[in-house]
Amino acid sequence: MNPVLIGVLCYVLFQFAIGAWVARRIFTERDYINAGRKIGIVIAAFSVFATWFGAEVIVGAAGSVYAEGLSGATIDPFGYAAALVIVGLTVAVPLWNRGYVTFADFFRDRYSQGVERLAVLLILPGPLIWGAAQIRAFGQVMGSVAEVSLITGIVIATVIVVAYTVLGGLMADALTDFIQAIAVILGLMILSIIVIGEVGGFSAGLANVEPQRIAYFGVDDRGILERLEEWAIPIFGTMVSVELIARVLGTNSARTARNACILGGVLYLFVGLMPLYMGLVGPSLLPGLDEPERIIPTLAEKFLPTFFFVIFVGALISAILSTVDSALLSGGSIISHNLLVPMRPDLSEAARVRCARGSVIVLGLIAFAIALRSTTIRDLVETASAIGSSGLIVVALFGLFTRFGGPSAAACALVTGAVVWLVASILEFTNVPYVFAVAMAAVAYIAASFLGGRPA
Repeated sequence: MNPVLIGVLCYVLFQFAIGAWVARRIFTERDYINAGRKIGIVIAAFSVFATWFGAEVIVGAAGSVYAEGLSGATIDPFGYAAALVIVGLTVAVPLWNRGYVTFADFFRDRYSQGVERLAVLLILPGPLIWGAAQIRAFGQVMGSVAEVSLITGIVIATVIVVAYTVLGGLMADALTDFIQAIAVILGLMILSIIVIGEVGGFSAGLANVEPQRIAYFGVDDRGILERLEEWAIPIFGTMVSVELIARVLGTNSARTARNACILGGVLYLFVGLMPLYMGLVGPSLLPGLDEPERIIPTLAEKFLPTFFFVIFVGALISAILSTVDSALLSGGSIISHNLLVPMRPDLSEAARVRCARGSVIVLGLIAFAIALRSTTIRDLVETASAIGSSGLIVVALFGLFTRFGGPSAAACALVTGAVVWLVASILEFTNVPYVFAVAMAAVAYIAASFLGGRPA
């Protein structure tokens, strides 16, 4: 059997073992969804990094830089690294202090149960599409390693990640994130060092890159609003991301919640520069790739000895697993805790845990279907960040930091943001559909607040 495939299977089995070990210590819904609020700063910071540092950086962003130059890296790593730091500086502490189980609890507590359910419907597409992006990336890696078709790879990926995610809840997720983060950093460092050697040194590699490929600004005629659109999607989308907020709510203190996001963002930026460098110098080593998103796996396969290639593939799978399990777990948690359990408030804690696990399985199957029909990982990630979040960010910021506006204002903003973004994206009557949707959601919130009165 292929030694690389053996190494990958051993790595995945190790992840299963951790999940099974933690699963034996899960007795309540909060244990499964919130890790009992016991996650410390080191595990939390690496978990934040690992959850966000997925295929969209190693595969998607590197491929975009290979094809477009540095200008293709706006969202990753710069946008999402900034977003993680901003979350730590703004919403992490007030959310943690409220003691919620899921992010959707905030909308019920601040507004109403109706707003909570509407928010859940708008939150869900994000984890679903985010999970689909990672499943597709996993399929591409399996296709490269095991020489199977992309569809077969996606099927294998779905079976592995769903089974892996269901076991241990947030604590298992955070613990494996820590291991996966170390593997990602080690794997990218090894490959980067070898690639730098192949191009004659770090500076020599950059010197051979065409000047227009290194230019970050000024390579096109986009205006300020278009660039604002690029930055707004990752930042606002991250601020209302259930995957990140789940980690905030699972930490052991407000200070830990804040610092974990900041440290995770800084780590994200520094590690994310490695695949960007390889994407820049990639055309000189592998010119004319038909699939730019395969630049990093192809470089690894060509230049790494078998032992180090196994480490790298383990790192790539780590990045994917740590992202997809978080997406499916957070999405399944809000379905179970905020939609299903309220219908049966008499359910035992064990039954609530089973309900959450069942929700994860259903989301995994839907993500599988999305992955089969998708085009590129980058497109999936941008869509995941934009869907629903244009209204969510407006409602969340008004709700967290003011007492202005009530249920009617929140509902109007949520619906307006989603509808405007969808219509603007389909009809293409503006180049900045997301910024336009956020602005219209804010207008709707303010208008409805004055018309409907302030909450008592």
